[in-house]
Amino acid sequence: MRASPSIAPHGPDQDTYLVLDDFGRTGRAWRETDEGATDRETLILNLLSGEYKNPVRIVTFNTAEGWSRDVTVDVADEVRRRLVECGEISESILAFLVATNRG
Repeated sequence: MRASPSIAPHGPDQDTYLVLDDFGRTGRAWRETDEGATDRETLILNLLSGEYKNPVRIVTFNTAEGWSRDVTVDVADEVRRRLVECGEISESILAFLVATNRG
């Protein structure tokens, strides 16, 4: 029996991160992402650079290990830690950080 190709965009030992972006009147969509840009570090750098219009949820999954989870708050916490390194942040990221604030 022939094996099906992997749906994971990279190696089986790497987690994949996707962003649900809110485009206002046109609705929400999982952002299309280059297969080499679905790792956590690239996601955080893209958030800090204003790549997303209005991120509302971030999920990660690993098909090889068979799990997925919502990591929105965890990623927001990491972005907060890195704000010191950034000059300016976009209004959308500021809104994202306010919406995910646990305190």
